[in-house]
Amino acid sequence: MLIRYGYELTFQCFQPTLMVCLLDSHPEYDYRIRYKTPFSADPSIATHTYLDSFGNQVRRFVAPAGDLTVSRDFVIEDNGLPDGYEQHAQEVPLEFLPSETLVYLLGSRYCETDKLGDIAWQLFGSAPRGWARVKAICDFVCNHLTFGYQYARATRTAYEAYNERIGVCRDFAHLAVAFCRCMNIPARYANGFLGDIGVPPDPAPMDYNAWFEAYLDGRWITFDARHNTPRIGRITVARGRDATDIPLATSFGPHILKGFRVWTEEVDETLVRGLERQSA
Repeated sequence: MLIRYGYELTFQCFQPTLMVCLLDSHPEYDYRIRYKTPFSADPSIATHTYLDSFGNQVRRFVAPAGDLTVSRDFVIEDNGLPDGYEQHAQEVPLEFLPSETLVYLLGSRYCETDKLGDIAWQLFGSAPRGWARVKAICDFVCNHLTFGYQYARATRTAYEAYNERIGVCRDFAHLAVAFCRCMNIPARYANGFLGDIGVPPDPAPMDYNAWFEAYLDGRWITFDARHNTPRIGRITVARGRDATDIPLATSFGPHILKGFRVWTEEVDETLVRGLERQSA
């Protein structure tokens, strides 16, 4: 399967402003990319990329005063399979967890384990350990929260989402991550591209999506408390403790997001050959 994905964003800054963005797919996908355009900026600017402490690809640049439009387009090969349904995956005893996973047991800016610990044990303490327990957390979060773009609020935490019972995909992910950590299961927040492949199309404009990964059986396994069903064509951009670590864009000065367009769709070989001819 071939999937085309990309973005076009327009920022307005009032003075030259340093920006740090996580927009491109994670480096782990590089070997599967069939086609990509160079990073494009209008007006043209110098940019620099680096890997952050979580292994994500970060792009930094100084945005000029006025409008700046950045864009990129990719085609990637995908196996066409839905997320793994690994119901036999077991929890790793705390004493055997790799040291690098321990940070994902701790509370963070949007995942308040101290406020949710008692609630988590009341809800999930009797659930079977391992994959079944994480799935029980996803089932609860999916049913407990009502999704709606009108409910978006950048400052909402997992505890607030639990009490307000509303949110967008990041709130579903934050609450599930917090509950997993409360149950001594390392969990990390992730975001990226997720198109309507294999499911009925969503009429709402496409956006970056958020989900999470839980550490079971010695590996990170993908879960999605918002959709709560295996999906096809998930393309990770970044991973971190929560949304604090992997914002779409951080500006060291005021800015306005004037334009936002993201695309993810299945395409065929003919389109790829056409794109390659255009860029030749």
